[in-house]
This record gives sequence, C-alpha cells and structure tokens, in this order.
Amino acid sequence: MERLKLHSPDLTQANIARIRELFPDCVTEAVDDRGRVRLTVDFDQLRQELSDNTVEGPQERYRLDWPGRRGALVAANAPIAKTLRPARPESVNFDTTRNLFIEGDNLEALKLLQENYLGKVKLIYIDPPYNTGNDFVYDDDFEIDIDSYLVKSTQADINLDRLVANPESNGRFHSDWLSMMYSRLRLARSLLHETGFIFISIDVLELSNLIAVGKEIFGHECCVGVISRATGTRMGSGSRGIARELDYVVVFSKSSESNLLGLPMSSEEMSLYDQEDEKGRYLTRSLRRTGGENRREDRPTMFYAVQDPEGNDVYPIAPEGYESRWVCSRETYKSLVREGLIEWKNMTRGGVSKWQVYQKHYLKSGRKEVSDLWNDGAGNKKATKELSGLFDQVKVFDHPKPVDLIKRIIQIGTNANAPDIVLDFFAGSGTTGAAVMEQNAQDGGNRQFILVQFPEETGEGTEAQKFGFSNIAEITKERLRRSGQKIVDLVGHPNWDGDIGFRVLKISTSNMQDVYYRPDEVDQKGLLDAVDNIKPDRSGEDLLFQVLVDWGVDLTLPIRRESVRGKTVFFVDTDALAACFDTGVTEDLVKELAGREPLRVVFRDNGFVSDAVKINVEQVFRQLSPGTDVKSI
Repeated sequence: MERLKLHSPDLTQANIARIRELFPDCVTEAVDDRGRVRLTVDFDQLRQELSDNTVEGPQERYRLDWPGRRGALVAANAPIAKTLRPARPESVNFDTTRNLFIEGDNLEALKLLQENYLGKVKLIYIDPPYNTGNDFVYDDDFEIDIDSYLVKSTQADINLDRLVANPESNGRFHSDWLSMMYSRLRLARSLLHETGFIFISIDVLELSNLIAVGKEIFGHECCVGVISRATGTRMGSGSRGIARELDYVVVFSKSSESNLLGLPMSSEEMSLYDQEDEKGRYLTRSLRRTGGENRREDRPTMFYAVQDPEGNDVYPIAPEGYESRWVCSRETYKSLVREGLIEWKNMTRGGVSKWQVYQKHYLKSGRKEVSDLWNDGAGNKKATKELSGLFDQVKVFDHPKPVDLIKRIIQIGTNANAPDIVLDFFAGSGTTGAAVMEQNAQDGGNRQFILVQFPEETGEGTEAQKFGFSNIAEITKERLRRSGQKIVDLVGHPNWDGDIGFRVLKISTSNMQDVYYRPDEVDQKGLLDAVDNIKPDRSGEDLLFQVLVDWGVDLTLPIRRESVRGKTVFFVDTDALAACFDTGVTEDLVKELAGREPLRVVFRDNGFVSDAVKINVEQVFRQLSPGTDVKSI
C-alpha cells in the first residue's frame, strides 16, 4: 500500500521535470551531498538551447537583482514537512463554513496550500509591511539546502522571533524586504486562477521595487496598473518638504488577457443611458474631442473629414471656430461605422440646422471602468474608527485598511454569482475577511476567504495587550467574530447564505515522527519510534487535515465523524474521502468501507489487526470498489 508523502511539493524538482519535457538533453543526473542520485539542470546547455548564437560564459541581461535573491528562490521552492491542525474552539461554525483562517508563517501557509488551491484563487489582496523602518519583515532562513529545510521543518516549532525589525541602519534594508516579497509572490502566483488578480497595498518607499519584482514574477504584460489612494491622513512629517497623503495599490493579473469587472453603476449613472435600440440602452458622446488637448495640432492624424448623411464633408471645428480633432483615428472611425456605433443628429442652433456626429456607448453589464485615482472612498481615519468601534473604542491595531477599500477591490475582482476565493496572507486585523462577508451580505454572493496571519506578539503595555490579546492573530479572529455578528444582525440580500464563520487551522510541526521522513537513518534507539510513526499528542482530526493537505482536498469541505465496526471513521464531503486512524482495523471494517465506494481511503500504516489484513486491503478494494485510491500514513 502506497504511503502519503506528507510534505509540501518540492517545486525545484517539479520545475526540473518541466524543463526536462522541453529540453531533455539539458537535464542530467548528479549525486548530492548525501550520496543520492537526483535530477539536475545543465545550465550551460540550457543557455545554449535558448540562444541563437554561441554562448560563452555569463551574459548581461535585463532583470531586477539584489543580495539574497537566489536564497529567496530556494526558500520559495523548498518543501516543508509541516501540517495544518484544526482548532475547533477558536472557529465559528467549523462544520459548515467555507472560510479559512490559517495561523502561522505565511510562506509556510502558501506552500501548504499549493496542492489544495493551485489555480483556484480568484483574488488576492495583501497589505504587506511598507518597509518604513518601523515595521517588521519575515526573517527567512536562506542558509540551508532543500533537504535540511525539509528535515528542520519536521520538528521545529513556530519561532516567535520569526519577525525582525528592518531599520535603515540594516545594510540590506531593501534587499531583505525584496527577498521576503519575492518568495511569497512566486507562490501566490501559482495559486491564482487564470483569470485572477492580485492587489498589493504599498507606499512610495518600495513602490518602484514592488512594481519591478511583480513584473518579473507575473510578467510585464500582466501589470494592470497602479491605483493612487487618498489616505485622508498625513503619514509622518513628510520627506524633505513633501507630506505623504497617498498610498498605492499595485495590480497584477495572472493572464495578460484578463479584465477587471468594473464598479457597479449607481441608479443615477444608469439613467444616463437614456436611448435604446435593438441592441439595448445606450448614451451618446460627441465624436469631437473636448477638454484638454483638443486642437488639431495636438493630434494632427485625428483631424480629417467624415461624411454626414447628406454626403457633405464634416471636420471637427470647435464652437469658437478653431480646428479641433476627433477622439479617434480615421481607421477607428471606419470600424465604429461598420459596428453601428456612429450616430448623426441634426441640431438646430440660431435657426440654422447642422449635422453633429456622436459615438454610441451601450450599457453592457451595469458596470463602469475603474479609475486609477481613488479619492472618493473611506480614509484611514474611518478604518481606525471602524475597528475601534468593534472593540469598545479601544485601538487594538495600528493602521487598519478601510472595509470599503477592500469591498471595492472585491467588486471589481470577483463575481458575486460564483464561489470565488479571496486570499489575504498578510491578514492583519482581518479587514479582508470582514469585507468579504459584508459584500456577500450586500449582493448575495457566495465568495469564500482564506486569511493567513502570523501570531506576532502585541508587546508590553499596548492597548491590544491590555484588552487581552497576546498576539495579532487573536485580534484577527476576534475581529472576524464581531464583524460577522454585526453583519448578521443587518438585513442581508435574500440570496445570501449567511456564512459568517471561519475554520481555524494552525501551522504546526508534522504529525509524524522524524523517522517517517528519514527511515534510512533509523538506529537501534529509534526502532521503538518506528513501531508507531505518529506523534502521541495528535488526534484523528489532526491526521485527517494532514491527509487533506497532502492529497490536495478542499480544506473547507464538510466532515462527518461516524463509528463503523467500533472504529472512528471520518467521511469528507460524503464520499470524497474516508479515513480511519484507529488501531485494530479488521477485514470486516475494510470491506464495509469498500462497500461505500469512497473516492479515496486512508488508514494508519500500523493500524491493522494483523499483517494479513494489511496485505489484503488493496485486494478488497480492487474487488469491491476498484475506483478508490487507497493510501496509508
């Protein structure tokens, strides 16, 4: 019976496999430091394959570079042998909710989610540290090789020194920040749906670096734009005479062909579409350019004659008498005519009739294009007021983002009629989760959220600690509870399913003893551990979630616990997975589970009443349920 690997994917080996498919002669075998044969890339040969002339030595090329870049790539690709352990008491509606809150290091969380949510996340919003010198960055370990990384992650617990200050006195002030973002954005991209988008809040200090590293990871053609947002506050005392009252949201898409949905129109905006034909409602705009840069000399190629319905030439002449210009080129005008998007109107002024030309704009989806200047939304002061209002007017968190800001992003980046997943792996106070619930209640959507937050300590003497919070993750969870209750008390959309819950999962060391991952290194002292390779403090539900992570099963599917032949069996989403981690499993139990024909089934490796039963498991399923995938841990 095949055993589950129980660690996140080794992305380096996966990348090598892809290269091997394209360039078989560029991948060879080599012996690593531990004497094992592994696939490796012949980079000289690969460079030659990708060049149309002879390659001799390193060549200059266009790319962003910084100290620690290669280490960040290793950190992104290295597998970890960690798991997600459920925390029912801290959850809300654990058995029915489709939302997740993951407590732990977000780099590790992104790795653990690779199998379950690869290409499934429609929208990512993150508000990472701005690198002002007063915030923290993740202290990623780049100094060890991939194998050591895997072994270390098997037993090492969460280190609360994981976040470190990054003051300007640090010689790698920008480099450390870039390394932190690079590894996480690489993993985040693989989670995005092909039509997905990522929105990243940042201020001017790292704006250019974020754009550069984002273009490298997502592609230059996938940089959708940069939104300038009025914060409503002055941040700091300014920089040599310029006070900062803006921050920015950088937007990237997974595909260069993806388009944002646009913002819903108000009833007043909808009323502007006051004309209608067989194609639907529309409004008209003058084909002549008005406003700035509307003269012939501004765009000479857009000054040309068009023919009115009587066959007369009409030029773009302004009411003041000067030569103006059209809004489009001659070729675009011809295209508009062919598509029926040009309308002529005979206007009478001062007793004189004159033909005027207009372009027709149809009402397509009740949505309008988004501007890159957001100065009409809630500012940071309102965000602070929103959050403190949930906590008896106590300021438990600094610099939260406004709920309305995230709701606007959700409106243009997700579809209310689809179960789109929204991910935020710098969750902070939990604004993104609150915004998802509120937007669903407003438009009847069934979006789901996944939030990730590290349990960063609140610090001695802070308002948060006085309120009873020892770390930021506790604030996030309580904010979600209070926001959910506030939302459910309001009258929601009739189609809203009322999901204000979240399933709490905590990143932890593997449920398996070290011997599970390194059986070749078992000595006489470790033979007793080999008898039972599961840690004694782990429950059946702990083991179940490690299996869900490893098998790539949706982590929010409903779970049913049932007693079968005196043993506890977990059924996930009715028959998607059956799991029994008890000992003393008999052949009768195996046959009964096979009779239910689950898609997958997993047992404890040493859980069978005898070796004969263990040997016969696959044969029993082959006869009674040949479509079932059988594994053990």
